[in-house]
Amino acid sequence: MRLRHDRSAFSSDTSGAGRAAQMIRVGQAVQRIHPTTFLFAARALRDMGDGFVAVLLPVYLLALGFAPLQVGIIATASLLGSALLTMGVGFLGVRCGHRQLLFAAASLMVATGVAFAVVNDYALLLVIAFAGTINPSAGSVSVFVPLEHAVLTREVTDAARTRIFARYSLVGALAAAAGGLASTTPDLVASAGIDQLTGIKAMFVLYAFLGLLGGFLYGQIPQRRPTAASGTATALGPSRKIVFKLAALFSLDAFAGGFVVQSLLALWLFETFNLSLAEAGLFFFWSGVLSAFSFPVAAWLSRHIGLINTMVFTHIPSSLALMLAALAPTLPLALALLLIRAALSQMDVPTRSSYVMAVVTEAERPAAASFTSVPRSLAAAASPALAGALFAASFRAWPLLICGVLNIMYDLLLLMQFPAPQGARGTVMQPPLALPRCSKSAGPQEARARGQVRPYDGRSNQKPGAGSATRSKRAQSDEGSAGVVTGGQRAAPPWPDLRFARPRG
Repeated sequence: MRLRHDRSAFSSDTSGAGRAAQMIRVGQAVQRIHPTTFLFAARALRDMGDGFVAVLLPVYLLALGFAPLQVGIIATASLLGSALLTMGVGFLGVRCGHRQLLFAAASLMVATGVAFAVVNDYALLLVIAFAGTINPSAGSVSVFVPLEHAVLTREVTDAARTRIFARYSLVGALAAAAGGLASTTPDLVASAGIDQLTGIKAMFVLYAFLGLLGGFLYGQIPQRRPTAASGTATALGPSRKIVFKLAALFSLDAFAGGFVVQSLLALWLFETFNLSLAEAGLFFFWSGVLSAFSFPVAAWLSRHIGLINTMVFTHIPSSLALMLAALAPTLPLALALLLIRAALSQMDVPTRSSYVMAVVTEAERPAAASFTSVPRSLAAAASPALAGALFAASFRAWPLLICGVLNIMYDLLLLMQFPAPQGARGTVMQPPLALPRCSKSAGPQEARARGQVRPYDGRSNQKPGAGSATRSKRAQSDEGSAGVVTGGQRAAPPWPDLRFARPRG
């Protein structure tokens, strides 16, 4: 009998050891998953929620009895609150772990969805929109964005940065398209006897649930403690001038885009052409699909004409299509022009993100992403209220026209301030190479940001870029093709960009 007891104890110990070994294997399998996979999945869930909320928000507020002007004010409060949250994240990101901040933002998303589902009072909704994560633009204006950009840049090589940002944007856009299609759910369940308002409230609960799943995925990202250099350095150091100049230009673009955030564009379609919720959801689905597949095209295009040229020469045609849509006499023509705009207008998203990460040091990246996102959010927060006032005054086409004109101004100013190098224009490249003349305490990127650049005479035995701050040739040429301008002058890349060179003879 004692022998039988010993055998059962042995089998129990064996089964316990088996379960422990199985848990270890599962943990090792999770560790083998690249951190960007968790980030992409969390981005997909978040953008899916933003996709259907952006379409349902004006419908929900109008169903509660609010006017178009009040809808615009809600959108303004939401974007303004996102700007302030993003500013705080920019300062905390230098000292705190990105995983904790992302988890806190996901928790705020859960609270926002639950609050919108149970609150009907306009003043309380205004406060929730300001303090929460509701995103009427269904785009890159969010407290999550600078943190995700910093994590992505940290986890990939410089050479792969633009390609990874394009995939990141592709995943988000496809998820937002699916979210736009999901916005038709309240109309579909209405046939089952469920009130449309109740269906919209259920979608806000789903938004909260997606935030809960996103928080779990953010928790799987490896914790990277800030390095000693980044912990003691200022938020923005040698790249301050470039970041501020980019932030000013991006603010003009965001102010223009605020006139046609997705919620207001849906409102324009509802009031101008009496579009139904199901038809609007289908349109925004295909619009999101076109935007999604424009991101890989943008990455491919940037390798041939440079980041700045990709941003500018795809943005201008999209602005013209938007202005023509504002004057379109029929719904099919307006939708066709808006789909053309959707296929072109978002090509600057991955290229813009990659460009910002390329021109700053590693310690500055969270702050740079925040300082370029915060002015965008602040500028975008001002225009929805103005657009709502124009809608209320029956000037429905004016927001789209103003957006198009301001966007073209932004593109021309960006091209003037950061012109692409000669090689990116298809002409003969500059033959001299350039090396940063850096002190012992300054890396090549910091010296380049200060404008301390000297030509390479070809007589040095040391390879360009050798030392503690060595960078890959492809990364340096990527920055050169982007048209990096630092210290008030152009800093030539330390290696020739052979992608633009033409064979002699």
